[in-house]
Amino acid sequence: MKPFVFSTTAQIVFRAGASSEIGGLVRRKLGERVLFVTDPGLRKLGLCDPALSSLAAAGIEATVFDKVEADPSLATVQSATDAAKAGGATGVIGFGGGSSLDVAKLVALLCGSGEDIDGAWGVGNAKGPRLPLVLVPTTAGTGSEMTPVSIITVGGDEKRGVSSPIILPDIAVLDPDLTLALPAHITAATGIDAMVHAIEAYTSRSANNNPLSKMLARQALQLLGANIEKAVFDGKDREARGAMLLGSMLAGQAFANSPVAAVHALAYPIGGTFHIPHGLSNALVLPHVLRFNAPAAVAAYAEIAADAFPDLAPEQSSQERCAAFIDRLAALSASLGLQPRLRDVGISEEHLSGMARDAMKQTRLLINNPRDVNEADALSIYKAAW
Repeated sequence: MKPFVFSTTAQIVFRAGASSEIGGLVRRKLGERVLFVTDPGLRKLGLCDPALSSLAAAGIEATVFDKVEADPSLATVQSATDAAKAGGATGVIGFGGGSSLDVAKLVALLCGSGEDIDGAWGVGNAKGPRLPLVLVPTTAGTGSEMTPVSIITVGGDEKRGVSSPIILPDIAVLDPDLTLALPAHITAATGIDAMVHAIEAYTSRSANNNPLSKMLARQALQLLGANIEKAVFDGKDREARGAMLLGSMLAGQAFANSPVAAVHALAYPIGGTFHIPHGLSNALVLPHVLRFNAPAAVAAYAEIAADAFPDLAPEQSSQERCAAFIDRLAALSASLGLQPRLRDVGISEEHLSGMARDAMKQTRLLINNPRDVNEADALSIYKAAW
């Protein structure tokens, strides 16, 4: 059996209502002053209030940084880091979707180590140490609370990542109640994102693809496939919401150790240039990347097809089951109300060649793809998605 390394978050708290008790959960780990990183939408909705009240009741002074945007910029990371330093933060809490969690990771790193962010980009370059870190996801999609990765937009539209076990949090607090008010279109996009994480983790060509990641990916697909439609069309279904949050977490554990590939590489130019939400960006290219990959991944896609869609007949050939799996994923996105084509989100055909060039910059992802992707291949995939 080949060697591998598996890293994950040290402590996971999964319980409805856990976020409103966060003060007692994190007091010993974070100390008396924290930077609370979130976005303006969640702050306006009051979703942060129970957590902030719990922190105050536990004697923890929270400086709130609520300026995180979708596809957060380096300037946002720097502003949040400045706020943490000004407040004398002894710990950091990320509360929100993947953007807030990614910003919180880098704030904890930069405040704890004093290192230059330009030296931390890439895989294994972050030196650390970091401040104590707690992450509280409010969407079931990114799995960021389980991943050693933070993705930031630099220079306008280029996405760069810091990937290091150093930025894994000390505690992940998963509270399904935080997702009950999530709008249907966000539930759909983030849910598809989580499914992509599981699919790409299972089929990753990474040298660290391992039995644990494969097991977690399949369990994630079972939970996500069985519950995504319930969560989208009946957002108050607590069981479905909990299953989606757990599925997202398991997919996050899987791809944190068996990294994602071309679906994400081709999605990044869509999000970075056109500011399309990350989950929708993935959904737009997902079936087309999988069809491109099929000659090299038919057996793997056939293996996981029934995890997501149990009614796919095991007596079908691998080729038939693989094709049906990809078709069902495309149909699922459409049935959930997600736009099916790049043109539907305002991307014109003339932009495709530039997107293909930009996708080639994602070498850390493309190297994991089951089939090699060159710029001409990327352009063909974008044309199929257009």
